[in-house]
Amino acid sequence: MKAEQIKAAIPNLVTLVRVLMTPVILLELAHGHYLAGGWLFGGAAFTDIVDGALARRFGMGSKTGQYFDPIADKILLTAIYIGLALGHAVPVWIVAIILGRDLWILLLSSSALAFTDFRELKPSVWGKASTFAQVMAAVAVMGGYAYDSPVFALLGKILLGAVVVLAALSGGDYTLRGVRWLAGSRRRSLTCERGGSSL
Repeated sequence: MKAEQIKAAIPNLVTLVRVLMTPVILLELAHGHYLAGGWLFGGAAFTDIVDGALARRFGMGSKTGQYFDPIADKILLTAIYIGLALGHAVPVWIVAIILGRDLWILLLSSSALAFTDFRELKPSVWGKASTFAQVMAAVAVMGGYAYDSPVFALLGKILLGAVVVLAALSGGDYTLRGVRWLAGSRRRSLTCERGGSSL
């Protein structure tokens, strides 16, 4: 049993390394050290690949890891954008939209878990696209500043525009899914009540 516990803990330790790297990356970006921040972000992304491979290919996954890994990813990505905003590489309003979208989805999810029996909290296509755009935009912005590249700078601006659009679309999609589920739940409840009253 202990061997199994140790085996399951290894991916979580790798994830923990990513969490510990996060404040360092934030500080580097906040101080305008985009090359160092970019390479550290690459290292953190590599830990995400490693813990995923360990969990899936070598059967080292655990319930804790299923929750811990996406939380670590979200903390890292949020910290990167805060760092970029503090370093004046990304407009604060874009970071506000990203954080607002995340807080809104967190509020919806928390409310669903607390007050309903809805448990289908799966990422939508729009949500995945939003996260992907955020990662690529951050890489492009860091590359533009680190290497003084106009190509990366232009790409970063385009991708930041995509980030804003996809944040709005994904936030709206999660909201619409919640509204549809509530409407369906209400219809099911009314149907059950009518069926019960006819007995």
